Amino acid sequence: MSIDFRPITGVWEITMGCNMRCKHCGSSCENPLEGELSTDEALKLCDDLAELGFKWLTLSGGEPTTRKDWDIIAKRLNDNGIIPNMITNGWLMNDETAKRAKEAGINTVAISLDGLEKTHDFIRREGSFKRIMNAIDTLVKNDVNCSVITTVNKMNLGELEEMRKILCEKGIYGWQFQLGLPMGNMAKNSELVAQPYHMDDVIDFAYEAMLKGGIDIQLADCMGYFNKKEIAVRNKSDSTEGYNWNGCGAGKYVMGILHNGDIVGCTSIRDKEFIEGNIKETPVLELWTNPEKFTWNRNITKDMLLGTCKKCLYGNRCHGGCGNTRLTMEGTIYSQNRYCSYNLAVQKAEQQFERLNDINELMEKANKFAQLKQHQLAEIVLSRVLSIDPENEEALSLYGYTSFMLENYNDAVQANKKLLSKDSANIYANKGYGLSIAKLGMVDEGIEYLKKAINLSNGTYLDPYYDLAVVYCENGMLKEAIESLEEGFKISEEFKKNNYDFYSLLKEGQA
Repeated sequence: MSIDFRPITGVWEITMGCNMRCKHCGSSCENPLEGELSTDEALKLCDDLAELGFKWLTLSGGEPTTRKDWDIIAKRLNDNGIIPNMITNGWLMNDETAKRAKEAGINTVAISLDGLEKTHDFIRREGSFKRIMNAIDTLVKNDVNCSVITTVNKMNLGELEEMRKILCEKGIYGWQFQLGLPMGNMAKNSELVAQPYHMDDVIDFAYEAMLKGGIDIQLADCMGYFNKKEIAVRNKSDSTEGYNWNGCGAGKYVMGILHNGDIVGCTSIRDKEFIEGNIKETPVLELWTNPEKFTWNRNITKDMLLGTCKKCLYGNRCHGGCGNTRLTMEGTIYSQNRYCSYNLAVQKAEQQFERLNDINELMEKANKFAQLKQHQLAEIVLSRVLSIDPENEEALSLYGYTSFMLENYNDAVQANKKLLSKDSANIYANKGYGLSIAKLGMVDEGIEYLKKAINLSNGTYLDPYYDLAVVYCENGMLKEAIESLEEGFKISEEFKKNNYDFYSLLKEGQA
């Protein structure tokens, strides 16, 4: 496959038929809808998905067990080397259903549990809590991996600890939390929707539950981000180190399949404009490899985002997190994500510094944050200074640097441009402007500004030699990068000592 994006996992809503009328159902499932794939069409799709290279696929709905051939589809996936999982409400789970799941090769059956008995039955259906408890016992008895998914809402936030105890006693191995959003039925019950500040409450609970052990705690992709406790939970669950979150996977390594064969990046984002095509008309392989498909997520960049996400330290990596959260809560896929833990922390910091009006005090804080490389906080404070005094040159200079470090290159350009309008011989502004426009693709012009900074410094400020070498290197001009460093070496032994490792790497690359 020539395209850069390769599908690893996905969700397939094999039917919209359902035996419940959940108050938080994003798809408002009731009866099977017209156009549902036939068994033959579904099995053909299983074969095509194998050709795409899927590793896992989750069968969902609606309620998948209301479709008579659910296990036939699962087995075909398994026969093709794709590990099938299933999400069910558990209402129809009995020994026969459990055995069918096992024989079909289903790896994990995930059961939806949305609170203690009173809460869960209110949200889903009277008697469903007891049915779920029986379903869990049935799956465990039949040696089928059983996990639980909880859709977080205002009603069940205070019940999580009691739920944890029950699930541990039942021998559940995995428990996932996801955010209930006001779409489908939940839009009619919007009073249930958790608020942004509740995300930290869930993360705190998940972290404490992880420390207690007894059950694997999992946070869905709609919950996060860049929170130390959240990172610890994900690392423990995934048996990884570091932080692997690189933004919404829809259309990049995740694909959604709707009941009628419509292909989407994510089954939660199903508005007409996000449907990439239908497998009855176009083979799924052709849809996935078409560079004009899934562009809403494949081509998203930080500068397309709004609000805090546009200036966020992690914006070029995260791209605003869950696309459906942004779309549902703000009305556009390019909105900031107010349900992001890091976004919430930034908002709190902004509110704190908005109370300060003393420029000297603010600049002292900004310089301290910059020295500590806490660039996000420095940017917030400097934005406050410039809202009070837009012409403050010290603030503009530091804001240009801070914005560059946050990869907010357009902001860096504007700050340095304003400084250059006041003094075209400002060495630091020439350097900052040159670096920033080079990052924005104006490489030749950026190089000229860096050369101007070198000439203006007259050998007293050597940083531009290094910066020019970096720009050359990033644009494949190794010979020029080496020459720039060598010019600096002639002037200062200390500069040579500090940058000789970089120089050696360039020489190796040139060899």
